[in-house]
Amino acid sequence: MNIKNLLSKMSLEEKIALCSGADFWHTKTMEQHGIPSMMVCDGPHGLRKQENETDMLGINLSVPATSFPTAVSTGCSWNTELLEEIGEAIGQEAVANKIGVVLGPGANIKRNPLCGRNFEYFSEDPLLTGKLAAGLIRGIESTGIGSSLKHFAFNNQEYKRFSSDSIMDERTMREIYLTGFEIAVKEGKPSTVMSAYNKINGEHCSDSKMLLTDILRNEWGFDGMVLTDWGGMSNRIKGFKSGCDLCMPGGSAYMEKEALAAVKDGSLSEQDIDCSAERILDKIFAAQKAFVQKISVNMDAHHTLARKAAEESAVLLKNDDDLLPLSTDSKIVFIGEMAKEIRYQGAGSSHINPWKLTNVTDSCPDIPYSNDPEAARNAEIAVVFAGLTPAYESEGFDRDNMKMPEMHLELIEKVASINPNTVVVLLCGSAVEMPWDDKVKSILYMGLPGQAGGEAIANLLFGKVSPSGKLAESWPIHYQDCVCSTYFGKKDAHYREGLYVGYRYYSTAKINVRYPFGHGLSYTSFVYSNLSLSNGTVTVDVRNTGKQAAKEVVQLYVLPPKDGLYRPAKELKSFTKVFLLPGECKTVSLPIHERSFAVWQDNWVVPSGVYTISVGGSSENLPLSITTEKRGEKIKDNRPEWYYHPSSAPSQQDYEKLIEKSVVAPSLIKGHFTMDNTVMEMKDYSLIMKIMYKAVEATIAKGFAGKKDYSNPEFRMLMNSAADSSLSGMKISGGMKNYVLEGMLAMANGHFFKGLGLMMKKA
Repeated sequence: MNIKNLLSKMSLEEKIALCSGADFWHTKTMEQHGIPSMMVCDGPHGLRKQENETDMLGINLSVPATSFPTAVSTGCSWNTELLEEIGEAIGQEAVANKIGVVLGPGANIKRNPLCGRNFEYFSEDPLLTGKLAAGLIRGIESTGIGSSLKHFAFNNQEYKRFSSDSIMDERTMREIYLTGFEIAVKEGKPSTVMSAYNKINGEHCSDSKMLLTDILRNEWGFDGMVLTDWGGMSNRIKGFKSGCDLCMPGGSAYMEKEALAAVKDGSLSEQDIDCSAERILDKIFAAQKAFVQKISVNMDAHHTLARKAAEESAVLLKNDDDLLPLSTDSKIVFIGEMAKEIRYQGAGSSHINPWKLTNVTDSCPDIPYSNDPEAARNAEIAVVFAGLTPAYESEGFDRDNMKMPEMHLELIEKVASINPNTVVVLLCGSAVEMPWDDKVKSILYMGLPGQAGGEAIANLLFGKVSPSGKLAESWPIHYQDCVCSTYFGKKDAHYREGLYVGYRYYSTAKINVRYPFGHGLSYTSFVYSNLSLSNGTVTVDVRNTGKQAAKEVVQLYVLPPKDGLYRPAKELKSFTKVFLLPGECKTVSLPIHERSFAVWQDNWVVPSGVYTISVGGSSENLPLSITTEKRGEKIKDNRPEWYYHPSSAPSQQDYEKLIEKSVVAPSLIKGHFTMDNTVMEMKDYSLIMKIMYKAVEATIAKGFAGKKDYSNPEFRMLMNSAADSSLSGMKISGGMKNYVLEGMLAMANGHFFKGLGLMMKKA
């Protein structure tokens, strides 16, 4: 297909129209030009194809598909090859279902443990995030189907995600929040990238030429299509100029007339529209080519892969007295509802309809099961299943705290008081506070392990496989220990902490954590020896000194010179996973390069000095170190004192010095509301918006038997995604006419008759 020739035959109006979707999941068909429609669907950890009623939040049923462990679990695998296998399986199911683009993976950094969508993201570390995301992308793309790297970028909270402004300095932007995306783009080569809802330093991501063209395309070499998150287009004209190609969902013709007028008056180049249309057509025809493949989808094999992924992603947090693995000869009891009704995935747009689902009780039919903690009294070993329920974490809202449900806490405490040999199997999508930690002997963290989680847990508990997962995020003792705990969750995200995310903060500030980044035990033991560096490669010998075959994640951290430069105490710069038989020793190679020592100063530069390279099994267990001297550049650094010696939270004054500007919290003032504001924000200032809010609430409540139940995560998610979406987002996604919303906005600003006139104009 000669796409440039095709474009030459299309009218300007047709090209603009092609750059908006046809409906919720499809691009436009243009039969007169031989352009077919292409379907896209969610799929970070499995396909979510909706054939009938559609939505962006996982409420309505989708076709059966394999539910793989979510990214909170696979992030702990530290296994790029495993992610590539999962991606290929998802791609195969996409081909079979005629899906052109799978919307995933998510590569946002876990800045704070309360982000409601953390279960969809890999890690607090950009290197680990980027490498794993690249693996999943390679797997999906190997089938000819497109992946969509998201949410680009700086989307690290769910609260006010449609209108939030992420405000940070350039070093923080480059070294932490863009690096994972950069690695994923360069090493994974996704066909598409999805722009985030939020702003970056005052500009919507969908409008940002700096983000979508200067960095993504010109610096990183991305040559694919950029599409918006659903309802995430801000200004269509700026979007065309920035390189934001496809506005989703379709059906609203959002700002198509304005774009046409802008071309005619010369304020928008038709070449910009041609570039966007060409990239869309390229993806549509690539999908058609993929669909003619005869791919045999082996769903049983995919279920086996899902089990393997859950096993390899499990993290053995604690194992006193080597209580695990269990013996089938022991008198064991399983306690807790999650043994029978496993929590295997999160809520929201990644919610999958699994074609098969195994619970722990299904996999261990001979083990007694009870919900009564007293059942622990007559057992030698009690295994408690607990964690977070769906009400605690979901797309659309953030968690209120790091606490587990009270009933789960009481269950663990009660069982542990009865039986000294208590094991906890933990099922949750993010870090939780664990006041019961010292009262139990063993803790097996499964994350959200997918449809085969029950089988995986059984195999892990009884030693058919040794846990080999390592934490991809730090687990603080208390939420207050998190550096941004006092200022996270505001409308605008002030990245006061700068580079100090996760272990970068805890290790530099010397704050104890419950379990450190990279931590994970095994049923065997490993010894490191013979560390050396030569020609950009670090080698180390790793020996399995135990009695069981197992895998070990070998981690390499770079510690900077003590030169007074603002930098974290250590940073992950390389890793690999190695399988070892009992007694076996292997020499492991870990590549490093100049970027491993670099900081961002208008470009990547390496400061002069002596660097320490440390290798081991976690960020806090690094038995071997060597040094290397770099003759780089002398960098002048002038930051507030906090950034050299972080402790507790930085002040607003320090933050403003870091970003070199004053930041004033946005205020809601009647008369100054814009299309960026939401119904939820304006309802306390405007009667018309209050009426609108009640109407949205009543409409959503119809799907919940008329009940306005904010304790229900689905109801809360829908309310936040509707009433707390910007008015421009409602234009795109809500099916409301432009003139209605513009009229209501005028009324909300105190101009009743002007608003009435806009509504009557119907233009």
